Amino acid sequence: MPDFPEGVALVVGGSGGIGSAIARGFAAADVTLAITYRRNKETADRVASEIRDAGGACSVHGVDLGDLSSVQACLDELADEYGQIHTIAHAAGTHIDQPYVSQVTPEQWRNTMDWDVNGFFHVAHAAIPHLRKSHGSIVFVSSAGLKRFPPGDVLSVAPKGAIEALIRGIAREEGRNGIRANNVAVGVVDAGMFPKLVERGELSQEWIDAATRNTPLRRFGTPEEIADAAVFLASSQARYITGQTLFVDGGYTL
Repeated sequence: MPDFPEGVALVVGGSGGIGSAIARGFAAADVTLAITYRRNKETADRVASEIRDAGGACSVHGVDLGDLSSVQACLDELADEYGQIHTIAHAAGTHIDQPYVSQVTPEQWRNTMDWDVNGFFHVAHAAIPHLRKSHGSIVFVSSAGLKRFPPGDVLSVAPKGAIEALIRGIAREEGRNGIRANNVAVGVVDAGMFPKLVERGELSQEWIDAATRNTPLRRFGTPEEIADAAVFLASSQARYITGQTLFVDGGYTL
């Protein structure tokens, strides 16, 4: 069983498909949880209720990642209530379209980069002082597209490239303060944006068949498999791992 200290783990984006699975993964490891949502309070409440019904502890917090004061207030509140924050698992992301680079509008680019990159920076900026006290860790849910680029995925991949640079910087600079920071790079996962893109017709059956053929394991990932990796990287089992990217992609990037 992965081991964690006393305190609380914060799952940013815990109302999403992958984020909720990560929250359940931490709960299964007997970790006290807090999850955030942007708009979908109903789903966040349902996830927290399921965790509590199974014997876990989970609180729900509405946070605007674009507002540093909102992020700071949430983390300070959690530290006051639980004593310390030992983990930040960041699984939040913008709901995007699938344009080619040549089709991306300046407005799409600015909005996505602002929400995703600046949102993560706000979380990291507010979290680092708390994680120094707890010798805690950050786990960011990234994309396997940074190693093998899928056409039409620039609005997902580009901001994650910037965030991975921040993760490496945090790992390099804050290791002396006991903080670890790592990425989980995911391939196609049957959760989150993927079902929505299929439903909207932006991903055709031809695309799905090709993506399956391009994955050596010949299937897409599950959110629980991403959660297993995130919980591992945050736990004491990974206490000598920092600044790394763990590809959980069924071999897509080979």
